[in-house]
Amino acid sequence: MKWQAMRRLLEAVRGVELLAAIAMFLVAIPLHYPEQLAPFLHIGDPESLLGLERHAVERLFLLLPITYLGFLFGMKAGLAGSGLALVVMLPRALLSSEYRADALVEVGGVVGAGAVISFGFERLRRERERRRLVTERLRISEERYREMFENAHDAIWLHDMQGRITMANSACAEITGYAPEELVGMRAKDLLSEDSLSKARQVRRRLLAGERINEPYEQEVLKRDGTSALLWLTPSLITNKGRPTGFQLIARDITERAQMQENLDFYLQQVTRAQEHERQRIAQELHDETAQSLVLIAQRLDGLASTANRRRHKDGATELQEVRRTVVEALTELRRLAQDLRPRILDDMGLVPALEWLADDLPRQYGIEARVEADDTLPKLSVEAQLLLFRIAQEALRNIGKHSGATEAAVSLRAHDRLEMTVSDNGRGFKLPKALGDLAATGKLGLLGMHERARLLGGALDIRSEPGKGTTVVVELPVSAVNCQPAIGGSSRRQHPTS
Repeated sequence: MKWQAMRRLLEAVRGVELLAAIAMFLVAIPLHYPEQLAPFLHIGDPESLLGLERHAVERLFLLLPITYLGFLFGMKAGLAGSGLALVVMLPRALLSSEYRADALVEVGGVVGAGAVISFGFERLRRERERRRLVTERLRISEERYREMFENAHDAIWLHDMQGRITMANSACAEITGYAPEELVGMRAKDLLSEDSLSKARQVRRRLLAGERINEPYEQEVLKRDGTSALLWLTPSLITNKGRPTGFQLIARDITERAQMQENLDFYLQQVTRAQEHERQRIAQELHDETAQSLVLIAQRLDGLASTANRRRHKDGATELQEVRRTVVEALTELRRLAQDLRPRILDDMGLVPALEWLADDLPRQYGIEARVEADDTLPKLSVEAQLLLFRIAQEALRNIGKHSGATEAAVSLRAHDRLEMTVSDNGRGFKLPKALGDLAATGKLGLLGMHERARLLGGALDIRSEPGKGTTVVVELPVSAVNCQPAIGGSSRRQHPTS
């Protein structure tokens, strides 16, 4: 009802405006034809109603309704008004004016000026309409953004270049414990610890340098109640005409997820430890009991074969020797299996000699030459760190032997701020899956196990491979107190790269 009433009012106003334009024409016509209309208007001196000798100024009065029509109703109405003015002025200029040429030029000037003014008003109207549409679209866009901003599941806040929060949505309250209106005006650094603030400053420098950060990073924030929350934070730079004006941050609380992952890592660590303890127990039993029994059997068979020879039972002696060789081969395989389960050299002498033992075994089993290079300044790793690194190298070298088709392999250990172990080959390589989770789907469970072992040490494993370009496995882990407890043993021999 309200809109209908406003529409009727506008129609009425437009009708009045049209009547006003018609009235202007009706006033201008007597001014232009005083002699012809004098009897009807009872004019005593019909030469000029305004006392002028020429009608040039009176013709200019016709610009008023033309301009009025063009301004109110658009270019078409203005042109229509110019045509009507031409019809009004042309008869006098052709039939009555003493200065016909001048009069025609004046008529043309009035009509042309009216048309140009109407065209100008039309351009102004279109520009005004364009700006109105742009403003309306901007308003709608802002409303949509604000609606998305307020209803977003993730926490979103904006802060200026001085670090003061200028906007925050309702999800921020769940993460920080502060209401959005309380956050506005606060300094972002008040929500961060010293370590978190240092990380935030590094990210700020990267963004200001023009680097785009697409992947979220972990950041810890301090909540109102004094507890902390772990967030996945995605920052972006806000610019205006190419100049940075602030930052937008999108955050998701992963505190519970991180706790679950920490619990999972703990259970996985316990399972890994139990698995290694069981391997050690089985290897010990194989070495101390089964292997010793096979040694006694081999000795007994050797004695029986000697007795048979002395009694000239050559066929029996030969058969006994064959059985003895089979027992010796089984004993050799048993010892190799026990070594694979838990090499004593790892417990007795440490990681580097154990890696050298793996490298020495690669030519015997697969015909692949291998070398080990290690820094002299390696930290003393904990027993668990040595064991997990050994298992990663063992799996990598086993994959090289079985699948790579390589002729050379290398293992290197480097220590700087972080410990880095690299296992590489010159084999055929392979196409890497897009995601870590695809390793299991493609049957590469060994690589997945290597990833998990590296993660248990707080490190990361990177696999680089392309078809025809070999494969490189890189393990990086922090030199932390957990990984650097005093360990047993040292290195027996090391190869160093020539500079």
